Amino acid sequence: MLKGYFTKHRLGPIMVGEEFVNMIPKAKGQIWKACVNGDAVEVIALSNAVLLDVLRDNVGTLGVKRGCDLGTCGCCAVMVDGEPRLSCLCLAGDAEGSEITTVEGLADGHHLSPIQNCFAEYGGSQCGFCTPGFLISAQALLNQTDDPSEEEIAKAIEGNLCRCTGYQQISDSIRAAASILRGEKENKNPTITPHSNPHPTGPEEPNMPPGHAR
Repeated sequence: MLKGYFTKHRLGPIMVGEEFVNMIPKAKGQIWKACVNGDAVEVIALSNAVLLDVLRDNVGTLGVKRGCDLGTCGCCAVMVDGEPRLSCLCLAGDAEGSEITTVEGLADGHHLSPIQNCFAEYGGSQCGFCTPGFLISAQALLNQTDDPSEEEIAKAIEGNLCRCTGYQQISDSIRAAASILRGEKENKNPTITPHSNPHPTGPEEPNMPPGHAR
């Protein structure tokens, strides 16, 4: 065996002398275009990137959560041309040129959508990590019908996992949002008040007690 030659990982890079040599060529970057939450975006993404990574790392829609990376938790759900998709299992190239909606796109500025407001009102979110995926799946259902049955609600969210609520509050939230869309219920507190950035320049603030940030 050559001196200095060893395998670092079974399928990873190897070292020859003092240089690492990738066994598999790295994917090339290429222009990726789509309409995300109503805005045209154009970014450089790896040719083999999944949609989840492009939305989070390149577009900046951090509401799309990384959970299992296996398509079993639903945290990364987005709408692609109106259909809910698991972005961790969808190649970005397959969604190029599409209309993509993430949880950030459900609100109209500072006006919460009925499903967002009802999740807050009925306790549909607790720790909140799974909530973006649930909101997307629920909104996709409500886009199809404003009077979903219990069976339709259960089917719509069966791919989303929640370890906090027991799902009853989520189901209640979806039914309440549907009643708002039917005009039977008022969308209470449909707006949120914008706040300034609490950390605009860092923790140094003479008017605050020591240890407090702006």
